[in-house]
Amino acid sequence: MEVTGVYLVALMLFAAVSSTVVNACPPSDRKALLAFKSALTEPYLGIFDTWTGTDCCTNWYGVSCDPTDSRVNDIILRGESEDKIFERTGRSGYMTGWLSPSLCSLDRLTTLVVADWKGISGEIPACITSLPHLRILDLIGNQITGKIPADIGKLEKLTVLNVADNKITGEISPSIVNLRSLMHLDLSNNQITGVLPADLGKLSMMSRALLNRNRITGTIPSSISGIYRLADLDLSMNMISGTIPAQIGSMPVLSTLNLDSNRITGEIPASLLSNSGLNIVNLSRNSLDGHLPDVFTPRTYFSVLDLSFNKLKGAIPKSLSAARYIGHLDLSNNHLCGSIPVGFPFDHLEASSFSNNDCLCGSPLMRVC
Repeated sequence: MEVTGVYLVALMLFAAVSSTVVNACPPSDRKALLAFKSALTEPYLGIFDTWTGTDCCTNWYGVSCDPTDSRVNDIILRGESEDKIFERTGRSGYMTGWLSPSLCSLDRLTTLVVADWKGISGEIPACITSLPHLRILDLIGNQITGKIPADIGKLEKLTVLNVADNKITGEISPSIVNLRSLMHLDLSNNQITGVLPADLGKLSMMSRALLNRNRITGTIPSSISGIYRLADLDLSMNMISGTIPAQIGSMPVLSTLNLDSNRITGEIPASLLSNSGLNIVNLSRNSLDGHLPDVFTPRTYFSVLDLSFNKLKGAIPKSLSAARYIGHLDLSNNHLCGSIPVGFPFDHLEASSFSNNDCLCGSPLMRVC
């Protein structure tokens, strides 16, 4: 019996030790995380104070691991959060430093979020494209410079690419169209130049494409119309020229289209204003000309329709009165003429919606027809 008892005790001790070994993250992952930490300085919240001990899977702020093998899966560090650590200090996060290439040693990483820290600079490590399981890359709200890695298209499982509100330069890599799983693309508010890839339409899973506030030139690729799931397209505040592809008006899910503050010319496609699914359309501050398409119906529903600061001419279509709803309508600063139709939606609009045209008259303008 004594032998059996000793054997059982030894077996329990072995199991406990084995469990500890299995549950602890591998030394290589811990080393990579500590190298990542050493490149950053976070002086106010103390989030890296929790990164101590041998097991980076337990109580390391923002780090989570695969429960089956204790490999690091996720790094989620947000400088804007409702987490208690922010509530205690009563401030948002601030962090300086750069993103260490040591991250690329975490070859089981699926999520990398280092967002809204305001002071992180340097470039995106080129080796980040070697992470075969990466699904989310979110670096919004920092001071990151340099280009998006040229072979970004190697991240075949990537569903979210968000590098908005940084100082990224250079052109959009043609390889980006190989991200066939991509659903959310946000490159807004950077210094990106060059043209949009002609075959951007290959990103067939994408539901949001936000590329506003950059220095993008060239034309809008007609292939975009092939992105069946695209609901939100924002190309505003760039230097895009050419015409609006008529095919965009036939996109079945598109609800928000912002093309304002570019150099777009030509006429407004009739299909764009007759698409009953479109809810927000802003084409202001371009060089669009021609007449407003007379295509409005009882299915027309616009929360926002802004066509101001263009070169539109002719009369306001009377069919606009048939629209089911138009919340904000701005036709100011064009070359429109004739009487403003009466009734809805014109009866709730202010004069500023029609100001600075050639010869519009009627309410709410003071000019009598």
